[in-house]
Formats: sequence, C-alpha cells, structure tokens
Amino acid sequence: MRSVDTNVLVRLVTRDDEDQHAAAVAFVSSGAWVSHLVLAETSWVLRSVYERSSRQVAQAIERLLDHEHIVIQDADVARAALDAFRRRPGIGFSDCLILEAARKSGHLPLGTFDRDLSGLDGAERIE
Repeated sequence: MRSVDTNVLVRLVTRDDEDQHAAAVAFVSSGAWVSHLVLAETSWVLRSVYERSSRQVAQAIERLLDHEHIVIQDADVARAALDAFRRRPGIGFSDCLILEAARKSGHLPLGTFDRDLSGLDGAERIE
C-alpha cells in the first residue's frame, strides 16, 4: 500500500485546489496509508493555516479515519486521541495523539510541562 504526505490529506479535506483535490482522490483510490505524524501535521495545518475551529479539525480527522480508502497508522490510537481532543479541544489533537501513542506503547505517565495536557489521564505535569 502506498502512503501519503500531509499536503495530500489537506487537499482531500479542504478542496482548495480542485486539480490537486482530484489528483489526491485518484491517488488514494487504490488505498493509502497515513502515519500519525502526517495526521498530526494535517491537524496543525488545518488549525494554523486554514484557521479551522477545533470542531472542524475533529470532523476532518473523523472523515479521514472513516475514509474507505485510507488506513491510519494504529487507527485505534488515533480514535482515542480524537475522543480526548473532542473532550478537551484546547489541548490540541497532536498532544492527544502523543498521549494515546504512549498509552498504547505502555509508557505512561507522559511527562509534560503543559498544564492542560497534564489534566488528561495518563499525563503528568513536571514542575
């Protein structure tokens, strides 16, 4: 199976360039794998560059997770991160993904200086 970069996912979600959107759809139509890093970058681009709300970012991630031709690395981890992000959107999807990947790997607590992230189960604030 092939994999895709962040810009391909962004085109699928935003449709801001119809030619690139069509090319992205064609590329993933035979199946495409998405790493956690690409998913995290996509959430950052949607939030920072496209100024999408947390709710819109969550909806985009959910659509990618449910896409018939896209396979997300450890989709269970990404779904758990999405659930945490929906509960606490101020934390950011990337941080939720980091925490859930650590949880699945059995490496908790996740040490952080981030006050908000440390409020999630499995994270511990370093002072």
